[in-house]
Amino acid sequence: MTSPAPGASGADALPDYAPVPRSALGPVLNDQGYHVGRVERNLYWVTDGTYQAAFLTTPDGVVLFDAPPTIGHNLQRAIDEIATAEGVSNQVTHLVYSHHHDDHVGAASLFEGNVVRIGHEETRRLLLRDNDPVKPAPEVTFQDRYTLEVAGERVELAWHGPNHSPDNIFIHFPDHDALMLIDIVNAGWVPIYNLNLSEDVPGYLQAPATALSYPWTHFIGGHLGRLGTRDDISLHQQYIADIQAGAREALGTVDPTPYFVKYGENVWAAVKGYLDELTDRAAKPVIAKYTGVLAAADVEVFTTSTTFMILQSIRLDLGPSAPVHP
Repeated sequence: MTSPAPGASGADALPDYAPVPRSALGPVLNDQGYHVGRVERNLYWVTDGTYQAAFLTTPDGVVLFDAPPTIGHNLQRAIDEIATAEGVSNQVTHLVYSHHHDDHVGAASLFEGNVVRIGHEETRRLLLRDNDPVKPAPEVTFQDRYTLEVAGERVELAWHGPNHSPDNIFIHFPDHDALMLIDIVNAGWVPIYNLNLSEDVPGYLQAPATALSYPWTHFIGGHLGRLGTRDDISLHQQYIADIQAGAREALGTVDPTPYFVKYGENVWAAVKGYLDELTDRAAKPVIAKYTGVLAAADVEVFTTSTTFMILQSIRLDLGPSAPVHP
């Protein structure tokens, strides 16, 4: 990152960042702002460059996986494009929810009629709680595993515990050599703030290894402009492991005493100074190592906020959070 010149304002005050590695970018979007491509056989993916969805064509209709509002009506346009080319139905008959977050299912209400909506039982509970008509709750739910079979096609849905969200599921296409897992790994890019805004840090950290335990070649991660590979998952794991190693080293070497001496009664100021130093000490080498390797690695707030979350998980989930007072 390059800081703006002193006194700069407006756009001139915005920092410059390292170029995005070409390997992080996906196909060019069409004039309507989307790209649709074949994953394998009759499984397709759609992207607007920021979000992703997928769909499976069958003789009985289309099974759609997620409905991001930023893609919106382009989902049906993408389906129409493929259905026309392949001579199959363009009618969406099933909609599978990866999890309850609006940015991935906020266009679900565009698909009406007799659409069968499928998701984890917690997805249903959360959507009923939110009571938002643009996100109708799934009627077909499961607790741990569910096999979806439509016109001879098979998709395996599984919940392996909370990760990004309490209800985020693994969607495996065993006959299409593909896995869909949303908001865990951004292929070619670092996670955004706080581990992709994840709620369960240990679950998030475990999810990539669980993903690699499945057999697949093609990865649909829900964000950005290209499909992922197993190497993308491994690179993400390496990035996270480097943060974890730096966090543990910082926890073992940074002395909190000077912050509490300086700030005296202002305990929260001392805590801030200490935690900021821990985070900075752990994050800086990772930012330097991955700039030019993973896109947006030098957008420092992403790696620093992720580092902060991992630091706190090491302290609070794994412990000890502090020495036991004698």
